[in-house]
Amino acid sequence: KRRIKKRCIRKERNKVLGTLTGQFLKIGIIGAMDEEITAIKLVMNIRSEKTIAGNIFYSGKLFGKDCVLVKSGVGKVFGALTSQILISEFRAEKIIFTGLAGSIKKELKIGDIVVGERCVQYDLDASELGFKIGQIPYTDYRFFYGDKKMIDIALKTKIDDTKIKKGVILTGDMFQSKKGKGKHKNIFEELNGDCLEMEGAAVAQVCTLNKVPFCIIRIISDNADDGALSDFEKFKNIVANKSSKMIEA
Repeated sequence: KRRIKKRCIRKERNKVLGTLTGQFLKIGIIGAMDEEITAIKLVMNIRSEKTIAGNIFYSGKLFGKDCVLVKSGVGKVFGALTSQILISEFRAEKIIFTGLAGSIKKELKIGDIVVGERCVQYDLDASELGFKIGQIPYTDYRFFYGDKKMIDIALKTKIDDTKIKKGVILTGDMFQSKKGKGKHKNIFEELNGDCLEMEGAAVAQVCTLNKVPFCIIRIISDNADDGALSDFEKFKNIVANKSSKMIEA
């Protein structure tokens, strides 16, 4: 009886320690801006908050799953930093990044969703050294591939009047309008991109190096054209609400 009691005490203690250290927090969810995590935060049962490197990590339950939700901030450095913290500090076993993007394919309209089959940094150019656009110099890394099981689940989600497709996500530290899109047109075509954003490939690289499955989900907020800024500001709150529905899947 004493041995059984000790095992029970040990088990309960480990649960407590696991909660404190993040041992049982399996899924990491990232959005770059407040608008990209607000809808998720509203349906999440938040148990604790922890600030690391200036970002608040919300731990709790979401649709019955242990998770950590965080706003990373905009850009590749913030995306990479936040992903590594989720993996190292909270021991996330899967990572989902959800947020907004600009379309570079005519068939994608505002509100449509791209689930990243692969991601690449379109602004990484070491071609003068003989490397391909997006290839990290002196490595074989160029495209980073999302987890097939997570992608398949995301593609089965049903949202009214919304096209959900698997595609290529292009990442760069630039907000693109018509002028920028024209300048990089050849690169976009070479990489066969579907949408533009500012964090995905960095998150994907960190997850790949750590062997953590990931899925990048992007909701189209603009068409990366002359109306990109006004469309982004106008629709960011509306389309960001779809993030919660995709995460629930």
